[in-house]
Amino acid sequence: MDFHYKDIIPWGRSFNEYLDMFNLSEEDMARDIVGVGDGPASFNVRMYQRGTPVVSVDPIYRYSETELRQRIQKTYDDVIAQANQNQDKFVWTKIASVDELAQIRMQAMDEFCRDFESGKQQGRYIDASLPHLPFPDRHFDLVLSAHLLFFYSANRDLAFHLNGIRELLRIGSEVRIFPIVDVNSNPSPFVSPVIDELETNGIVCSVERVPYHFQKTGNEMLVLTNAPTPTK
Repeated sequence: MDFHYKDIIPWGRSFNEYLDMFNLSEEDMARDIVGVGDGPASFNVRMYQRGTPVVSVDPIYRYSETELRQRIQKTYDDVIAQANQNQDKFVWTKIASVDELAQIRMQAMDEFCRDFESGKQQGRYIDASLPHLPFPDRHFDLVLSAHLLFFYSANRDLAFHLNGIRELLRIGSEVRIFPIVDVNSNPSPFVSPVIDELETNGIVCSVERVPYHFQKTGNEMLVLTNAPTPTK
């Protein structure tokens, strides 16, 4: 059986998952970071608690905490039901069962919700979406994007991926995208054409193995690096 989502869903990952998904070191976490498509993840709140705040971007941030909790609960039943039906697509090591998965993700999303209103007032949660982000060129050192590009290959075409990734490269020096497989653990058909297009424009592209391995084929990220900005 396959996962079937009509569109992108609000489903947040934990802080530790972010560290492993993007292979983040202490040096990385000291950089100026933006997460694009973060949804209701707990990475932002945990980074704020560490004293190294980051910016998160997602169109769901236009809603209130109450509305977000309602959307998460509505999504929860469908996601967990489909996870139960597709257990063969996952590696049950760090996360041992669907019940544990539900617990980890709901805890992460609750942390996010409790932080959301104050974080939004502080400018840590920005209502925006690809391919147009409200930041100057090279505003960030590191851009992270999880479970959006490539993951929803059935919902978004190649043009969306190219335009979105060009925008990520516009606002940051380095971009990390995880995973490079779709929601059903199939290689995204857009990875190769995206790399081919970007390399013709001088972008350094590499596929790198990461510590995170939950989807059976989903333990790699795409790393994109801009050429250094010329000094005047």
